[in-house]
Amino acid sequence: MTNEVLVARGLRKAYGDRVAVQEVSLTLRPGEVLGLLGPNGAGKSTTVGMICGLTPPDAGSVTLSGGVSLASDEAGYKRRIGLVPQDIALYEELPARMNLELFGALYGMPPALIRNRADEVLAMVGLSDRAKDRPSTFSGGMKRRLNIACALIHDPEVLLLDEPTAGVDPQSRNAIFDNLERLKATGKALIYTTHYMEEAERLADRIVIVDHGRVVASGTQAQLYALLPAAQTLHVELASEPDEAALAGLAGVKRVGQRLDASVADVGRDTGPLLAALVARGIRVRGLASARATLEDVFLHLTGRQLRD
Repeated sequence: MTNEVLVARGLRKAYGDRVAVQEVSLTLRPGEVLGLLGPNGAGKSTTVGMICGLTPPDAGSVTLSGGVSLASDEAGYKRRIGLVPQDIALYEELPARMNLELFGALYGMPPALIRNRADEVLAMVGLSDRAKDRPSTFSGGMKRRLNIACALIHDPEVLLLDEPTAGVDPQSRNAIFDNLERLKATGKALIYTTHYMEEAERLADRIVIVDHGRVVASGTQAQLYALLPAAQTLHVELASEPDEAALAGLAGVKRVGQRLDASVADVGRDTGPLLAALVARGIRVRGLASARATLEDVFLHLTGRQLRD
């Protein structure tokens, strides 16, 4: 290991004949958000479970900086990891502060430190004024934020977040994003799973895409966009109904009503030749707009459009 705070190598997990995760490897650096993406059933949650120590792998290893692993020091390893699970994990009838105190005690923290940290994390997630209230009275977004606070009570180096914004309103989502960006700025390392591509685009420094239990791509967003046949799309609004015969032979151009969508690698280089080809065919153009590829385009290109549920 060099600058990595976490290295996972060759993780594998099978349930009977079904292999959920096969040869998944990833690294994580301090102050970095790693997006872990994949269709339903691709192995994301199983991978998170193996990294945090809840799911024993059939093969492979996870090591923290300093050579600490579950095999060498299970308690020490888990003290350096925080988990925000996909399903909310709170004691609904205990006050918010007592939830935090319970989680702190499970990590063996001294009572005085638990009290100080509880104040800090409640303030961080905007719940200081609800410390004495029970989560059963909270909204979904408040419960999600308290769940994050519970994962942070012991001040872990690595935070694993498994779809932490599922079912919350835009205000709560943005509050969660702000919290995570502040944690990143302090040097925390985060692994973030989500089905919302715009979340990964906003938060992730690097992205790992898994499908059928295997890594199908990894890298920065720019590196993933480079995997697409075309990185941008030109939307050409036509002045009149196009003649289908005139459109024949225009490579990479698709008709959408009275609009043409053209996949191009470089807008600056390819726009002129496309317009010239349209003019030569007697096709009049009313307007022109461009759009870059999105992470969703990359995701669907790599994993396909077939339903997984």
